[in-house]
Amino acid sequence: MLPPAASSYAPWLDQLFYIILGITTFFFVLVEGVLLYFIIRYRHKPGRRAHYTHGNTKVEIIWTVIPALILLWLAFASQNLWDRVKGSLPANADQIEIVAEQFAWNIRYAGADKMFNTEDDVTTLNQLHMPLNEPVVIWLTSKDVIHSFFVPEFRIKQDAVPGMTGRLWITATKAGDYELACAELCGLGHYRMKGFVKVEPREQLEQWLLEQKEESA
Repeated sequence: MLPPAASSYAPWLDQLFYIILGITTFFFVLVEGVLLYFIIRYRHKPGRRAHYTHGNTKVEIIWTVIPALILLWLAFASQNLWDRVKGSLPANADQIEIVAEQFAWNIRYAGADKMFNTEDDVTTLNQLHMPLNEPVVIWLTSKDVIHSFFVPEFRIKQDAVPGMTGRLWITATKAGDYELACAELCGLGHYRMKGFVKVEPREQLEQWLLEQKEESA
C-alpha cells in the first residue's frame, strides 16, 4: 500500500495509480487463466495429433482494439494530471531554493519579498519547513552530481541536475514530520543523504523562521 497522501495532488496520482493497477491485475489474471486452461485442455494425450490454425481475425481485432483504447485513455488521463502537477505554478506561493550536494540539502527560504539572495533570506541544512494548506514553489539544482528530491507522502520526485534549475510545487495538506530522501544513487554517502520536512500552520512557520534569523544574526 502507498504511504498516507499528504499533498493536494497526491489523491489524483493515487487514483490513476490504482486504476492502472486494477487494469493490469485484471488482464494478468485473465491471460494467465486462459493460458492455464489451454495447457490443461490441449495437453498431450496418446493418439492426439497437433492441429495448425491460422487464428481468428475477429478475435485478433478485438484484443488489439481494446488495449489500444485503454492505453489511449490512460495517455489523456496522464497528460491531464501532468498538466496539473507540472504545467503551471500557483500564484503568490512561498519560494524555496534547494541546492543538493554530496551529501546534504542546502535550503534557502525567500523572505517577504519572495526573492532570493536578499537580507530577509533564511538558510538551513536538511531542514525543510512548509506551511500547511498553502502552496510552495521549490527551485531545485545540484552542486556536483545528480540527486533526486523525493518525499513519498507528497507523491513528488524531481531530479536535481548540475547546471540546471528544476521547479516543482507542493501544497501540503497534513501537518506532521516527513523524511526527504535522495532517490538517486549519488555516491558512497548516498545512504545518509536525507532531510527532514515539517509541515505546520503559518504562525508556527513564521515563528521558526524568525528564530532562524535571530540565531544567524
